[in-house]
Amino acid sequence: MEPYEITYKILSSDTDRLRRLRLSRLFTFLQEAAIAHTEALGAGRAKTLDRGLLWIVTLQQAKITRLPEYDETVTLQSLPGETMHTFFPRYYRMTDKNGNELVNASALWALMDCETRGMVFPDRVGVSVPGAKVPWQTFLPRPPKLPENAETSAFCVPYSYVDLNGHMNNTRYLDLAEDLMPDAMRNKAVREVLTEYTGEAPCGELLALQLQADATEVRLSGTAKKRLFRLLIRYDETQ
Repeated sequence: MEPYEITYKILSSDTDRLRRLRLSRLFTFLQEAAIAHTEALGAGRAKTLDRGLLWIVTLQQAKITRLPEYDETVTLQSLPGETMHTFFPRYYRMTDKNGNELVNASALWALMDCETRGMVFPDRVGVSVPGAKVPWQTFLPRPPKLPENAETSAFCVPYSYVDLNGHMNNTRYLDLAEDLMPDAMRNKAVREVLTEYTGEAPCGELLALQLQADATEVRLSGTAKKRLFRLLIRYDETQ
């Protein structure tokens, strides 16, 4: 199987004040590439969304050499791994116009029943995504540690953060982290991002947030009746 591949020019709306690709846009690119390729492999909306089955992300990790900048053209490749029980591994690689690796990332996807909001076994609903041999170095995503000695705050999920699955989109948690972190952290070069999603945050949900930030890391988690997410953004230690 050949990797799914798309070339994209970074627009001004994709970037932050430093002209770098925003993390939420990076993970949006990964998400859309996975959806498009899954559709091409025969497991798209006709077999999922139209039958009340929702694709969700449970874990994501990205190792970042450099975030692309405004007006730069990049190529994103993506391939699925072998299905693991209820989880669909997905691997990604972003390169610049010279073929230099910018981002190496992975995710675990799953299927959720729209009515029960519980995960489903893909073989029981007739959904399969063939695994492929990935031609670049890969890794499975791992969950980040929870914040320690954290600052706490409250956040109410706005309508604009909710996607077609009916909950806060996974990429918006990165926007939330960047909104809350100390301003000095935003000037640093990002080297790694880890995210875990263990619950849903619908529109109007009030989250209790825990934020920890030091010289090289920002950790954020959120709970409602239970913990819904946790994430880590790691920065260059030399800056």
